[in-house]
Amino acid sequence: MNAEDRKRVLAGKAPVKKKPGKRDEAPPMTTGQSVMSWVKTIVTSLLIVMVVNGLLIASFVVPTGSMEDEVMTGDFVFVNKFVYGGSTPQTIPFIDVPLPYFRFPGIRQPEKGDVIVFIFPGYRDQVKADQFQYYLKRCVATAGDTLQVRNATVFVNGKEQPVPRHAKFDQDHAAIQPGDNSRIFPDGSGFSRDNWGPMRIPKKGDVIPLNDSTYYFYRIFIAREGHEVERNGQIITIDGKAANAYTVERDYCFGMGDNRWNSLDSRYWGFVPVENVVGTPLFVYWSWNTDEPNFFKKFGTIRWSRIFSGVN
Repeated sequence: MNAEDRKRVLAGKAPVKKKPGKRDEAPPMTTGQSVMSWVKTIVTSLLIVMVVNGLLIASFVVPTGSMEDEVMTGDFVFVNKFVYGGSTPQTIPFIDVPLPYFRFPGIRQPEKGDVIVFIFPGYRDQVKADQFQYYLKRCVATAGDTLQVRNATVFVNGKEQPVPRHAKFDQDHAAIQPGDNSRIFPDGSGFSRDNWGPMRIPKKGDVIPLNDSTYYFYRIFIAREGHEVERNGQIITIDGKAANAYTVERDYCFGMGDNRWNSLDSRYWGFVPVENVVGTPLFVYWSWNTDEPNFFKKFGTIRWSRIFSGVN
């Protein structure tokens, strides 16, 4: 009862009856208030997307055929980020502008055989990639393992590894043809696509001797860990100080595509920092030909059999 009705009751009069269906109406919003309301809604939605994307589940579009036929170019997959440790948002949604981020502890670290999504570290001779990109490969070795590829067969710590269920060797679409080893990592190693290593996957605390033979192997690796490494004659310096050894600061793993001859992977550009591994795919929720330029024709390329298929 409002003040006017109370006065009428005290005076022995009945309160004013409101017409049925009539309600007190809020004053209409101004144009500025309406705009601010939309801005708040959009910002709140983006924040929710960024938090969920950073901590729990993210969506990833498979860009290449390097993991065929486990996943295909144009597969849209949900990625479990919680298992390896979620993070604060790493990029601004939709435009992939990188942000400084903090990583939370995970349930476990990547293991041999896991399909992993990670931040691309850059090509062999790059300290930093030209642009922020997510890659998808299979983890074939982890920190402290000794990896060797002999005649296209993978050995870890001297033991032959099982071939993934959908692995393929497609020479017609090979990323690098036999005999062309100029892009193989590390620079000057003499390794090849099918005969790589043996080499230890760096583990935090490992001590790498620095000399004539190891400088070219590890100069980019050390720079990626955030140091300036130079050579002046016989003297190697790290951050301006002479050094004959380097202590590794992070754990690493080695990523390789299931499509073994059509995959530019760690054999070509190096080790993957474990802290850059963001998750593992759960399942394919959509799949079509992303190379088809006509949006409406894309619907004719939908791969219905792949939708909701798992990734192992």
